[in-house]
Formats: sequence, structure tokens, C-alpha cells
Amino acid sequence: MNRPLDLGTVDDFRRPRQLDVLVPTRNRPAELAVTLSGLAAQEGLDGFGVVVSDQSDGEPAYAHPAAATMVRALRHRGHPVLLTRRLPRRGLAEHRAYLLDRSVARYVLCLDDDVWLEPGTLHRLVTAIGELGCGFVGNAVHGLSYVDDVRPETHEHYQEWDGPPVPERIRPGSREWQRASIHSAANLLHVTRTLDLPAGAWRAYKVSWIGGCVLYDRAALVESGGFDFWRRVQEKHQGEDVAAQLAVLARHGGAGVLPSGAYHLESPTTVTERDVEAWEVVLVDSDAPQPA
Repeated sequence: MNRPLDLGTVDDFRRPRQLDVLVPTRNRPAELAVTLSGLAAQEGLDGFGVVVSDQSDGEPAYAHPAAATMVRALRHRGHPVLLTRRLPRRGLAEHRAYLLDRSVARYVLCLDDDVWLEPGTLHRLVTAIGELGCGFVGNAVHGLSYVDDVRPETHEHYQEWDGPPVPERIRPGSREWQRASIHSAANLLHVTRTLDLPAGAWRAYKVSWIGGCVLYDRAALVESGGFDFWRRVQEKHQGEDVAAQLAVLARHGGAGVLPSGAYHLESPTTVTERDVEAWEVVLVDSDAPQPA
């Protein structure tokens, strides 16, 4: 019989450390267990923390025996874990803002609850952001069911940074906006194979935004507004990660990191009501003429 799970406390968790992983979840006990298993198997990066915030309709996903075991495995390996519930739901952006407020770490990884990370991924991302000195780096997620679906027309959007990333103001309709097409299906996996990188090597490339696995310099994210725009968008929205990244890109720059160790579980979405793109609302506000 699975014994009761210690949820942890905010006071004990909210301590300075190099990295915290922020995981929002809803109605996905199996997927959450897989996501946590990827974190528990990470190598080369000691002591990172994990916050899980659940908005499930019934029992929290972390109460499932498989997920609870992975929570215990993380703690056994020296990683603080905080388990919370955030109800009632106020939208994706508010949920991410709540998670961000649980952490005071130097870096925060926004990780979706349907992404498995191969061993070494966190170490590579932290190394990359430290060397590049930008506002965020990310691993676009691979959809392995598309591994035989090669789309060479998307590969032209792959462009490496020659030196540290610089701030970019990116807007819909621009050529830079099309960079995101390289993150669909298994496109990035195909690009990676063509580069034939030696073991341990990585490359930084130009992005418009990345979904699923994004590591932020926490100070840069907060200075750029974080997810506080949640008050300006209605609850039924998506694209909150895009809005935050566009703001960080404009002030501090950002990059994708290749190879990516992030794999999408390709489960049905739990966000079925998506009436508004949060980034559209935020861009309208930020681009509006300011009073003299």
C-alpha cells in the first residue's frame, strides 16, 4: 500500500539554488509520472528543485502511485520537491506565475507535464545558458511518431548563433516568426542528424519561441514581466509561453539548444478551450503608442 505522500512546504522549498523545475499539471497522472522519471534520471546536475502544481478535476496527479514513487525517487537523490494545488483555475499564465513565485533559484525550467527528458539534458541546458549569457535557452520537443516524416522545407529556418545571442524584437508575419516551424513533428531531430555533432557537443540556434521545455534566467524573466500579464487575458487562453519568451527575447535574447533531449509524449491535450492567444493580447498592449 502506498503510504501518504509528504507535500513539502513553501518555506522549506523556497531557498536559493542553481535551478528549479516548474511543472504545471492537470488530469495527467501517467504523463506526470513519466515526466518526473526523466527528472529523476538526470545526471551531472546535483540538488535542483522541482515544483509540481496540480489543477486536476479530481485527485491530484502526483497522488497516483507511479508519480508518487518518482517524487520519492527525486527526494532520495537529493532533490527538494514541493507539491501544490492551485484552484480554482485562472488560466495557464496565472498557473505559471504561481509556479514562478514558488522559486528563488537562479534558473527556472518551465517543463510541461507531457515531456520526458533524456539523461544529461538539464546539465546541457544549464551549461548553455551560462556560456551564452542570454535570457533563456530551450529544447524543442521531438514527436517520435513523426520520425519517418522528413520535411526538408522547414530546415531552412535553422540558423546558428555566431557568438552570444542578442536581443531581438520578433513579431508575427516576419521571417523570424517562421523559425518556429522547425520545432514541429520531428523536424529538429532530422536537422540534428545532418549536423553529425561529436559526443558532448551542442549548438545554439535562433528561435522565435519554444514550447514544452524552456530554461530561463529567472532575473531576466521577472524583469521582462514574467507571466504577470495573466490579469490582462481571459482564462481560456493559450500561448502564454510565447508571450513570455517574446518579452525576454526583446530584452535579453534567447536561443534553442541542439541536440534536444526533450521528447513529447503526444498525449491528448487537457487544454481544450483556447479562445485567445495570450501573446496576441500582450503584443497589442506592448506595441500600442505610449502617452507623451
